[in-house]
Amino acid sequence: MKHVLLIAFSNLKTDSRVRRHVNLLKNKYRLTVACHEADATTEYKLALIDKAILTPARKIKLALMLGLRLFKQAYRTQYPHFSLGQQISEPLDLIIANDVEALPLAFHLAEKHACPVVLDAHEYAPRHFEDKLIWRLFFQPLNMYLCSTYIPRVKAMITIGRGLANEYEKHFHIKPVVITNANHFHNLTPSAVQGNSIRLVHHGIATPSRKLEVMIEMMNYLDERFSLDMYLLSSGSVSSKTKNYPADLKALASKNSRVRILDPIKSELIVTTINAYDMGVFLIPPINFNYENTLPNKLFDFIQARLAIAVGPTPEMAEIVNRYSLGVVSNDFTAKSLAEKLNQLTTEDIARFKANTETAAQQLNAEENAKILIDVIERSF
Repeated sequence: MKHVLLIAFSNLKTDSRVRRHVNLLKNKYRLTVACHEADATTEYKLALIDKAILTPARKIKLALMLGLRLFKQAYRTQYPHFSLGQQISEPLDLIIANDVEALPLAFHLAEKHACPVVLDAHEYAPRHFEDKLIWRLFFQPLNMYLCSTYIPRVKAMITIGRGLANEYEKHFHIKPVVITNANHFHNLTPSAVQGNSIRLVHHGIATPSRKLEVMIEMMNYLDERFSLDMYLLSSGSVSSKTKNYPADLKALASKNSRVRILDPIKSELIVTTINAYDMGVFLIPPINFNYENTLPNKLFDFIQARLAIAVGPTPEMAEIVNRYSLGVVSNDFTAKSLAEKLNQLTTEDIARFKANTETAAQQLNAEENAKILIDVIERSF
């Protein structure tokens, strides 16, 4: 049986995409997973790697190295995980690197084991946080270095959507295979729509760059039929602004009795929990390339939960909503624009959108994606 190493600098308890891949791969290959945190398991080997703590001294060192464009040294300062090889005694047949920051470590191990590397890019790395000046000055050059140095060497590459795939192909001359963030197929029935009570729902990470307050503002323009519940997960950022963001949203929501900020839902319970709602909502401003081209987990969660959907004109989300006639797409990214679309809906409209999700759920799911992923891996050995 082939031995596959999957590297993800993340927490498997909250990283839905990686966890879905792990659950697939563990049944087909001898699997080792290297990550920061995960539930204990006997189904595959777990190699925990400590999350690097950037002390003030290390931050200064990192900034200096990045400023001097000493990228190899900067990388090892930010990601000191090269002792991982000591936890892997058996030969490897393939390494899967999740996002470009895992590539130097992946190739360090690949050289020892003479095995190929497959890259799963969750974002377009060279423009990840391009809306932030500090990131552009220091980390954008590092990500460009990682992409230009290592992407030409990967055996295969996957990413989450067409927009990201096209940009990688344009700049790095590799054609990534698209594997979306679709959830597993859930055999659910849409909940009944009550004409005088339209329940909107949003779930996900609370970070200021997502401007979640715009969806709360939207409620000021909606008629009395509508209410909004937001299940928000803290991002775990060290930034005081980000730490305080959920509290800021709660304060804003307290001014409108039709808005509630609720505790996060366990990832495996999201779809069945939100099935009780009528419409999933996501309005995210295109402040950077990745937000402009986002195709997030939550869109597919809405579909599996058999919800009608309301989104902004983010191209790939809008395309899916329109293709399957699942809901409404606002004309722009303002609260008033999406509210105008929602206010026009009848109970019958929403019930029809919810019914249409059955076809989308049958076609856009993790089981269909699994066929694509296994094909990519098998062709990479």
